[in-house]
Amino acid sequence: MGAAQEAIGPSALPPPGPAAPSRRPRGLHRRGASLVAALVFMLAGVLFAASSHTAQGTDLRGGRAVQTRDLAARAAQRVAEQEAVVEALQREVADLIAVGGTGTALAASQRLSGELVMPAGLGAVTGPGLRVVLDDAPKSARGGPGNPTVDDLVVHQQDVQAVVNALWRGGATAVQVMDQRIVATSAVRCVGNTLLLQGRVYSPPFTVIAVGDSEKLTRSLDDDPQVTIYREYVNVFGLGYLVRVEKSVMIPAYTGSLAPVHARPVSPS
Repeated sequence: MGAAQEAIGPSALPPPGPAAPSRRPRGLHRRGASLVAALVFMLAGVLFAASSHTAQGTDLRGGRAVQTRDLAARAAQRVAEQEAVVEALQREVADLIAVGGTGTALAASQRLSGELVMPAGLGAVTGPGLRVVLDDAPKSARGGPGNPTVDDLVVHQQDVQAVVNALWRGGATAVQVMDQRIVATSAVRCVGNTLLLQGRVYSPPFTVIAVGDSEKLTRSLDDDPQVTIYREYVNVFGLGYLVRVEKSVMIPAYTGSLAPVHARPVSPS
């Protein structure tokens, strides 16, 4: 699933129609029958050979999915290690600023950096707000009314994105997904039915917290067309959707790297 939101509406599967009439001719010539029999034996030989090759060690199920999960887990471990280094460097910078000189240029730089702390998400925010929880449908929903597919019963990337964007539009001063502060460089991605956010992997239910006017935030969620589509799935297939007003929540400061990471073209060798 890409980063852009896509409207996904409920899809009703058409009822099965009558079986198609057989198109097999009834009067086959003996020679034709012999040729058909020969072709059948040839195809059977090819299939047996292919099955034998496959049975020699090729995993037909789940290999790619397991590999993807392993890669995500290793990436999350590397991110955690790098975040620890970043936090240590940030503390070192703060100590250097504290013992630095009091010149005009330094004072101006400190004032500017202080003004940018909150917009950049580098300072903790406390206040009233809203908590939104999205969850997959229970296993009992499979095979239920509407013949839902697996995709109908899980929370998708665009569902989380829709909630986050609606909260921003509702005037949120800070947003947190799971245990991470959302900043300008944050990106929500899906790996299977798990969420990949800033190098960490999360399983549902997914919790989104916002600080701001709870009435405006709720109204923005209610008016958002993408969130409305998700609520339709909640009503039809039993996906989880909980909105709760919080009198006071604390969203911690973002401690990761703010440097954007982008792909670079590979020069031909």
